[in-house]
Amino acid sequence: MFKLTSLNLNGIRSATSKGLEAWLSQQRPDCICVQELKAQAPDVAGRFEQLAGLTGHFHYAAKKGYSGVGIYARHEPSDVRVGYGCNEFDPEGRYVELRFDTPARKLSIISAYFPSGSSGDERQQAKFRFLENFHPHLMRLKAEREFILCGDINIAHQQADLKNWRSNQKNSGFLPEERGWMTNLLHPTAATGGLVDVYRHLKPDTTDECYTWWSNRGQAYANNVGWRLDYHLATPALAHLARTDHIYKDEKFSDHAPITVGYDFSL
Repeated sequence: MFKLTSLNLNGIRSATSKGLEAWLSQQRPDCICVQELKAQAPDVAGRFEQLAGLTGHFHYAAKKGYSGVGIYARHEPSDVRVGYGCNEFDPEGRYVELRFDTPARKLSIISAYFPSGSSGDERQQAKFRFLENFHPHLMRLKAEREFILCGDINIAHQQADLKNWRSNQKNSGFLPEERGWMTNLLHPTAATGGLVDVYRHLKPDTTDECYTWWSNRGQAYANNVGWRLDYHLATPALAHLARTDHIYKDEKFSDHAPITVGYDFSL
């Protein structure tokens, strides 16, 4: 069983101060994909290169204290890809890909952090550009290899993916254009789709409250007024190997909850 976790840290120093490393030692995932490191290489050196026996591989943002993604892995990858070849968004530290290639399988594990548009129209337009630019990359990758992309997608796809969907229809993260992008990406037969939302593959019942992020305003967490923003998006062959899923809420490492999926394969 390959155990894969994704978590937006909202700062690696903050998350580790709240017990993340002890939890990882107990859970023993094969990989954890993390987003929003909010740290640069000098901050990570000597402290965060490894967590709970897992070795980290990172894509830092050029801007200090901003964005940044990583993957902590138990196994040594055959290749590491930092960034996806975009002049606008690679400096923001949004993509790292570990490749585990064997004679039997070409496999990639990706940690990605999609832009948020909640700060205003300028960033929303940047988010739209990211979606437009990133989609062809995923399609090219899908044609070449199997992959699982984990990350904070910053989109709630369906009404069931956020508590107050009626009042958020004009807000970033639940805009028709964003949801349409996800629908296209997840279309099972379209040439521009073919990826699988692994959580929904395992939990098609949309009555469960499957949120992974809660605003820090008011009593959102206490009242479970949340959004499902964190995903495993996989090529079909890997998605159909998914067996277990869990959103962990017993401890709060950040404003997101870790989501873990067990896949029926091993490296």
